[in-house]
Amino acid sequence: MVQKTLPDISKEYNKSSTDINPEVSVVVPLLNEDESLRELAHQIDLALSPRFSYEVIFVDDGSMDESWIVIQKLAATDQRIRGIRFRRNYGKSTALQKGFDQVRGKYVATMDADLQDDPAEIPLMIDQLVSDDLDLVSGWKKVRHDPLSKTIPSRFFNKVTSMISGIDIHDFNCGLKVYRREVIDSLVIYGEMHRYIPVLAKWEGFEGVGEKIVQHHPRKYGKTKFGLSRFLNGFLDLVTLLFIHVYFQRPMHFFGSLGVGFIALGSIITGYLVFMRVFFEQYLSNRPLLQFGILLLVLGLQFFSVGFLGEMMNKARAKERNVNIREII
Repeated sequence: MVQKTLPDISKEYNKSSTDINPEVSVVVPLLNEDESLRELAHQIDLALSPRFSYEVIFVDDGSMDESWIVIQKLAATDQRIRGIRFRRNYGKSTALQKGFDQVRGKYVATMDADLQDDPAEIPLMIDQLVSDDLDLVSGWKKVRHDPLSKTIPSRFFNKVTSMISGIDIHDFNCGLKVYRREVIDSLVIYGEMHRYIPVLAKWEGFEGVGEKIVQHHPRKYGKTKFGLSRFLNGFLDLVTLLFIHVYFQRPMHFFGSLGVGFIALGSIITGYLVFMRVFFEQYLSNRPLLQFGILLLVLGLQFFSVGFLGEMMNKARAKERNVNIREII
């Protein structure tokens, strides 16, 4: 077996200075996690500082506790720590996207702020990314410390997503991931699409998707933000993802096909009834089939019009969602 030699991408780093182009950017979306932030920042430093220059971008997604105060204090004492604060809660996908917009590192890592993800996994994931020439490495929480209300829906979505996308990984929704910078520069994440980042990356042409078993810790502070509504939202976003992937560039192929089908069937029905009225003098006022035929014609025209409008909208540039950011430090 040939032993792979990992490239030496480590260097000395002066904690008192700010590296304009750090090697690693760590994006941490959070909501009401003030108790865990200091400990998390310390763990990230222990994991990364021996080998990499790095920055940490905390994205406060509308926290109601003292999370932002803690972030300000951390940033005041360590120039590698930066923060983004939203005026209200926009969701994890938007928080990640705004964090991605600010990163400066060659490699980008994401993780949750609840101390369940282990920062010590990040250097190992970067090594795998480099040695296997991958575009992203996703964590796999093979042993999880979460309630069944969270693990069962997660397993279902992971299985379905793997079957549909053809990506052979076990945990699409693991918050701990490492990317090459060009991957996150190519993605636009919204809604609950953070669950399907490996799928989005593959559809953008980044075929190198790997997986690493990572350690998962029990929650130390606070409580989980997972609710039953996220089960439904995840399913709807999966349907949306598939529809956009297949028909986004050609909406007329979907809506137009339905429209033509309805118009054709409605035309056959109404044509038959007109034939019966003209040649056999049958009255149509008491025929529900006539109303059904007209309904099909109307629906067909509506679907065709939606497809036509979709094609016109493709000619216009989609505007980025306006997120009201209060502060960036």
